[in-house]
Amino acid sequence: MQRTIYRVIIGILAGVFSLGEVRSQTTTTAVPFQLISPDARAGGMGEVGTGVGDNANAIYWNPAGLAFQTGKEVYLTHAQWLPQFNSDLYYEYATFKWNDEQQFGGTIGAQIIFLNLGQFIYTTESSPDPLGTFHSFEYSIALAYATKLSPEWGFGGNVRYIQSSLSPIAVGQEKQTGIGRSVSFDVSAMWRPDTTYIEELANRLAVGFDISNVGPKVKYVDVQQADPLPTLLRVGTSYKFIKDEYNDLMLAVDVGKLLVHRDTTTGLSDNLPKSFVTAWDANTGKSFMLSAGIEYWYAKLLALRAGYYTEGSAVGGRRYLTFGAGLKYDVYNFDFSYIDSYQEDSPLANTLRFSLGIVW
Repeated sequence: MQRTIYRVIIGILAGVFSLGEVRSQTTTTAVPFQLISPDARAGGMGEVGTGVGDNANAIYWNPAGLAFQTGKEVYLTHAQWLPQFNSDLYYEYATFKWNDEQQFGGTIGAQIIFLNLGQFIYTTESSPDPLGTFHSFEYSIALAYATKLSPEWGFGGNVRYIQSSLSPIAVGQEKQTGIGRSVSFDVSAMWRPDTTYIEELANRLAVGFDISNVGPKVKYVDVQQADPLPTLLRVGTSYKFIKDEYNDLMLAVDVGKLLVHRDTTTGLSDNLPKSFVTAWDANTGKSFMLSAGIEYWYAKLLALRAGYYTEGSAVGGRRYLTFGAGLKYDVYNFDFSYIDSYQEDSPLANTLRFSLGIVW
């Protein structure tokens, strides 16, 4: 009987897709691409952005940051994923924001993420002879809105459609294809003090909160085998230590926690909202994600960036340094980032991202 290998694909992703899929004694999530840092600017700063939120990429990191922005912006990113495997995996990202207080009362935005997982061969259960090939991919489409409730406070959110197409071919007696779908939403807030508070903090400090990918599980075969979305709680802050005519120096820090829990006895994952509580289990101390980054701009033309990312052993135990640079010319922003993993045989080593932003 004909059978796809999409279960093998899931296993591969669990082992080497370490910028998203999280597996441990208690944690398993579907659609790992939703956790991939989408823009080269944040990628060069250690995957940090919840407390930054000052361009269109706030739709991913903290949509509340859109409330403090003006004008329109498009941002595009391309990256070959896991390049050391010489595979045909690649990541594409596009986002757009439009601020108009009169029409919208705030800022609207949209985002598309697409991950190509490559081409696979399928066979029968009784013979290794190939019968054909198929392509696997995943994508999501999100719509965002943000507004100010006061000069210092912004609130925002996203609604999102997600599709994971691991295999278009029916699986044995299950008669189900390896295609899963779900919807989710994000809720966020950001505080940017003005001169009402300490004057030195105005236009320098930002504090953000975001909870993303809240939604039903992704089902590939049946409901019992469904996996939860990577619901992620993040808090972050940024502060500009230097801000003058020619120099800007900013430090940003994020802390994240997956709100996902799987029972090691039954193998079943908890549903929302129960997982908001059960995710804080015995492995909590080993399940935090920490990222920190620094960004320096000279004359608002040239940027240099560096950062560090680390996480507990319960969510992968990855650690790496990041570096990046940016160039602004007229309405264009060009960014690139590089991952330098000092862990042996890390699949993320030497990953490059390239981004283009257009502001008007």
